[in-house]
Amino acid sequence: MQDDLADALQWAVGQGWVDPARVYIAGGSYGGYAALMGLVRHPALYRCAVAWVAVSDRRLLFEWNIASDIGDESRLFTLPQMIGNPVADADMLGAASPLAQAARIEAPLRLAYGQQDRRVPIEHGEKLRRALQAARHDPEWVVYPDEGHGWLRPENRFDFARRMARFLARHLQPTP
Repeated sequence: MQDDLADALQWAVGQGWVDPARVYIAGGSYGGYAALMGLVRHPALYRCAVAWVAVSDRRLLFEWNIASDIGDESRLFTLPQMIGNPVADADMLGAASPLAQAARIEAPLRLAYGQQDRRVPIEHGEKLRRALQAARHDPEWVVYPDEGHGWLRPENRFDFARRMARFLARHLQPTP
C-alpha cells in the first residue's frame, strides 16, 4: 500500500498537478502509520509529515496493554491473520515498523496523540518520540490529555489545525 501512495504521487507530479518540491504526507491512525512509513520508504518524496494517533509499531498491537481496547481474541487470532504472526512474521513486522526504523526518518515531523487513546495507546507515540530523539531528530510533539483516538473537543480540533497549518507553512515554503 505504501508503494501505491508513492506511485500515485509520482503520477500526479508527472501530470503537472503537484509541485514535487512541496509535498507532505499526513494522516491519523492507519493514515498516521502510512505517513510515518512514507518517510521511511520514500524519503525523497516528502518534505515533511504530520501523524496523529499513529501506530508506530505493529508489533505493539500484539502486546497486552491495560490502556488498549484490543481484546485477546483480536490479539491472538484476528491480528495475526490480518497483519502477520508476531513470531513467524517477526522480520516482516520489524521491516514495516516506523519505530524500528526511526533513524531513517529525517524529514520534519509533527506527532500528536490523545492521552486517553485506547485504540492506539500513547505508548506508540512515546516510544517513537524517544527513538527519534536518540537519532537526533526531535519531532514536534503534542499530547491532548482529554482526548482518545481523535479530537472530539472543539478547542483541541482548532489547536491541532492551527499547529498543523503553522508546521506546514514553515516546511513547505518554496526553496529559493
